[in-house]
Amino acid sequence: MFTGLIECTGRVVALRRGGERAVLEVSAPLPVSEVCIGDSIAVNGACLTVVAMQGDRFSFDVSPETVTRTTFATLQPGSPVNLERALRLGGRLDGHLVTGHIDCVGRLESRTNQGNAVVLEFSLPREQARMLVEKGSVAIDGISLTVNGVTDSGFSVSIIPHTLEKTTLAAVGPGKQVNIETDVIGKYVARLVGPHAGTGGLTMEKLMQNGFI
Repeated sequence: MFTGLIECTGRVVALRRGGERAVLEVSAPLPVSEVCIGDSIAVNGACLTVVAMQGDRFSFDVSPETVTRTTFATLQPGSPVNLERALRLGGRLDGHLVTGHIDCVGRLESRTNQGNAVVLEFSLPREQARMLVEKGSVAIDGISLTVNGVTDSGFSVSIIPHTLEKTTLAAVGPGKQVNIETDVIGKYVARLVGPHAGTGGLTMEKLMQNGFI
């Protein structure tokens, strides 16, 4: 589990693909003494397991499912990536609960300066857009952000200067694809309410049946 607060950025050294296996190697200023083989690290929001370490380089096995659901196939040597180590039990949760399981790939449609902030508008599949709510949370390339507005097939967020400085978002321009994870709470609510959609709305009986009251 992660918080969506990026610890540091790293650079892709290589993405080696062979058959059903891919290995991602990243160089990063992580505290080597605090990282062990088997640890979980979110790389651009995707939870990966450290399988090898050498100096400031960390290697991760990447499954075909992860390559398919993320932007990893587009990574090149030198590509910047956001990194966050897993949340420790008892640690502060300053962002929101991020699982590290990417739901889909989104696309940046526009980038607009607004005062000292930058407003980014993204498009994504409609089935994922319905999981977002205004002022709810979303993780973009692993970054915990507040949703400003939602449409049937997109959403917008406002980025403060600190986030631009500490993450890869400063270099993201229109047309760029990003990893998106919607709020896990929204997924569970959709799963519970989904079977009742179009059947007259919520009733006291339905709320009781689903454990809300």
